[in-house]
Amino acid sequence: MSRNIRQSKILELIAKYEIDTQDDLSSELKKAGFTVTQATVSRDIKELGLVKVQSGEAYKYAVPAETAGVSAKIINMFRESVISIDGANNLIVVKTLPGGANAAALLVDKLNINGVMGCIAGDDTVLVILKASDITIEIVKKLQKLME
Repeated sequence: MSRNIRQSKILELIAKYEIDTQDDLSSELKKAGFTVTQATVSRDIKELGLVKVQSGEAYKYAVPAETAGVSAKIINMFRESVISIDGANNLIVVKTLPGGANAAALLVDKLNINGVMGCIAGDDTVLVILKASDITIEIVKKLQKLME
């Protein structure tokens, strides 16, 4: 089965069950009919940007709150296409590989970041327009964090 289908299943599983280890995730995937190795599960966790959050007295895998509701595919396209992010006054310029600006703008739009008025995408550049200049640095850092 494809990586996208497997990663969608992972998101479904961590939403349904309190999965706290890669072994548990591998077991659940195998029960669902996926043949996976530990390396595959580890790579999927990294690509999906999963984090461990506290759940009662234990920890479990979860999607970071800032990217909840955004598909892993869009986040990966953003990570793979963005070259730089820089801000000035109430504007942010996101430079991408040729043809990558629409995917980057899509992610910025889907994140519904408070203070972002909208985006204009060209071929390799996205202009993000903010309501105020005092939030520019904060939003630049938020977008840069998505590239990690």
